[in-house]
Amino acid sequence: MTNETIDVATFEDLKTTAGDDFVRELVDTFLVEAPAMLAELRDALAAGDAERFRRAAHSLKSNGNTFGALAFGAMARELELGGLAPVQQTQGAALAELAGEYQRVAQALAELARA
Repeated sequence: MTNETIDVATFEDLKTTAGDDFVRELVDTFLVEAPAMLAELRDALAAGDAERFRRAAHSLKSNGNTFGALAFGAMARELELGGLAPVQQTQGAALAELAGEYQRVAQALAELARA
């Protein structure tokens, strides 16, 4: 799962640059904060708040890419750039897909951070 979900070279580069301990802290923080960011996306969608939606998607994109979760980052980027309208038209299907990918990312990151 890890190789498909996380680009291991990107993750290893991060560990080399930042150090194992710091990367474990970053992963732990992401695993705590990402569910709140996903909830922020859902709340912003429900409220029709395009700017809040864009900011949450941007944060998820940046965090995902930092860790090498490239598919997750790309999905969040599409939300960031596409805005509310396409997501509203599909009753939030893209958010459900992003949440599913987050579950895969979270598991893979937890495994990699402890390796």
